[in-house]
Formats: sequence, C-alpha cells, structure tokens
Amino acid sequence: MSSGVVSIRSFVVQQTENPSTDFFIRPFFSGSGGEVRFYTFADVPEPAELAGATVIFVRYVPPAWKALLKRHPAQRVVFFMDDDLFDWRAFRGMPWHYQRKLFRLAWRHQRWLREIGAELWVSSPWLAQKYAAWNPSVLEPQNPHGDAAEFIDPAMKTIFYHGSASHRGELKWLVPVVERVLAARSDVCFEVIGDRKVRDRFAHLPGVQVIHPMSWPAYKAFIQRPGRTIGLAPLLDTPFNAARAPTKFFDITAAGAVGIYADSPVYRRLVEHGKNGLLLPMDSPGGWVEAVLDLLDDREKRKIIKTKADPCAR
Repeated sequence: MSSGVVSIRSFVVQQTENPSTDFFIRPFFSGSGGEVRFYTFADVPEPAELAGATVIFVRYVPPAWKALLKRHPAQRVVFFMDDDLFDWRAFRGMPWHYQRKLFRLAWRHQRWLREIGAELWVSSPWLAQKYAAWNPSVLEPQNPHGDAAEFIDPAMKTIFYHGSASHRGELKWLVPVVERVLAARSDVCFEVIGDRKVRDRFAHLPGVQVIHPMSWPAYKAFIQRPGRTIGLAPLLDTPFNAARAPTKFFDITAAGAVGIYADSPVYRRLVEHGKNGLLLPMDSPGGWVEAVLDLLDDREKRKIIKTKADPCAR
C-alpha cells in the first residue's frame, strides 16, 4: 500500500481502543519512527501541536476534532474506514441505533473531508474500487493478537461465532446449523457473543452459551483462552458485508481453532480452502453442518489446518 510519507507527528483519533486501529492503523505505523499519539473523541491536543501534523480519523469524525481542525488546520488529514460508511444504501438492514451512529459520525462528514483535501484509507480492494475517484490507499490487516493458542482437543468441543450486532442476519442464518450440530453430537457446545435478543434466539438450545459483548481489550484476552475447536464466519451477500475485511480469520486463529468461512471475496483474500481453513457457500447450511461434523470427527485434519493457519496470522 502506498500512502505517501507520514508526518513526524501523527494523531490517531478513535472512539475507544478498537479492532480497526489494531488490525490496520497500528501495523501501518509500526517501525515508522515517527511520533504517534492516540486520542479518544473528547481529548484534543493544543492547537499549536497540529502544525505540520497528520490527523487520522479511524471510522468516525467526532465533533470536537472537526471544530478544532476548522480553526487550526493540520498539514494532513486522513479518514480510514473498514466498512462502507459513505453509502447510506449500504446501511439497510443494520440495527437502527447503528445506522444513526454511522450517519452522525461518518456519512455526513464526507463532504467536509473532501473540501479539506482529506485522504481516504480503506481496508479492502472492494472499497478502493468503489471510491476510486478519491484515489484511496488500501491497508492490509495484520494479526493484533500475538501467538495463537496451542492446539487442544478437549473432550467437550466448543464451536463459536463472535459476530457483533451488525451481524444479526448471520446469527439468524446460524440457528438451524447450530441446531443440527448439537442434535448430532452430545460432546459439543456453541459459544456466541450477543445481547438479550441473541440469548432469546438460542434459548431453546441448552448447549448454547451467550457471552455478553465486551470491550476490544477484554476481547483480545478472551479470544486467547484455550479450548475452542471450530470458529464459524458466515457472511451474507449484502452491500455492507461486501466491504468488510477478513479479520475474523485472525480471531479464529488466535483462539487455536479451525475456521469455516463464507466463500466470498472477503475471505478468499486470506483463506485457501482445505489448507488454512474451509471456504463454504452460504446457500448450503447443510454443507456447513457436514463440514463441522467432519472436522469434529477428524482430529488430524483439524491439527493440520490449524498449523497451516498460524504462520499467516503472525
């Protein structure tokens, strides 16, 4: 990726510690030798410090920083996005509170960003092609988790899906898959992250554990807890999903698990079917059930795929 020379002093503006910064922004600055400061929305530097500096907005433009830059322009402004945050049509199907957040903190600022000559950094070739008129730069994701958990084959196997609230379509799609797997095996449990609505959706299945959503720093520690067997990464064919980055590959690998991923351009960037994971079409939930059961029965296959996935995640 080529984005020109970064200023000696750079300000990374993020809502909180988050995966977007850790997967993309921190690796970009690693070894740069420049001074990089990380700020949350409410924290702003002294205006004089912006002279000659670069300001990188990670996904969102907070009001305090926009007001500051209007009065005291920085030498360089960058907006990074790893979802399609500039097309209102892509938000359809998202929870309303999430749509409002994207509109308030991202979508409505794009005209101002263009007016001040801000650069656009994106997480995928798909986004780069869609916003080609902005001449964006593509950042590749890198593993933020450190070494992956060791391969473990516990008596009780854990299958997991760690999607956010924006993945409610995938959660609905997974219900019959989980039902069939749990019906076929008594030595399997399913772990999912979600709120009360997710808990209610899986309430009829005693083998399901619903984990409350957590902060990104807490999740980085949580995902490396040993003992997980198979990670699932379904992805429906929607405009919003087309822009996603394949970061669940790193989460699943960090857990020491084998991943089953939607066969889409998103995951084909990192996953080779049968080598460092499995790629399966979303139009065949039964195929996912068969693949899960086959992996549960084949310890050596799981170990080989997990071993091949590790070098790609480092």
